[in-house]
Amino acid sequence: MSIFKYMIKKLIDKEGMYFMTKMTKWDKFLIIFIIISSLIGLYFVKYSAFNEGQKYIVVEVNGEEYKKISFGPNMVGKIIEFNTDFGHNVIEIGEERVRVIEADCPDKLDVKQGWISSPGEIIVCLPNRFVVQIISVNETEKDYDYISY
Repeated sequence: MSIFKYMIKKLIDKEGMYFMTKMTKWDKFLIIFIIISSLIGLYFVKYSAFNEGQKYIVVEVNGEEYKKISFGPNMVGKIIEFNTDFGHNVIEIGEERVRVIEADCPDKLDVKQGWISSPGEIIVCLPNRFVVQIISVNETEKDYDYISY
């Protein structure tokens, strides 16, 4: 009888079921250790990856920074008008979010876009050369994403 057949015979009982060995204390310890390590890892990744820091709004007109606005409890519900040489836009600031509520451009795509709330999101009105974006304090330290030679 080969070793393989002998091992199979030992593993399978009379009803064709595999023998279940009892879990030892160390097996239970290993399972608990793996679960705790996984939870700690998930928490660490979530904290480091999604830590946005302080956010603020940057409004640009014709490619130049026009105004910086910080989020805060006193800014919730505030409506700010921008009258420039290129057109008229109105933004509304919510709780950690912003949107354009009025524009005199013909297509009004910036108004239709709705709220933005995450760093890196942007609203653009091309006819008025008007840009609203949310910037994170952590994001300003990174001037580039990738360098190629």
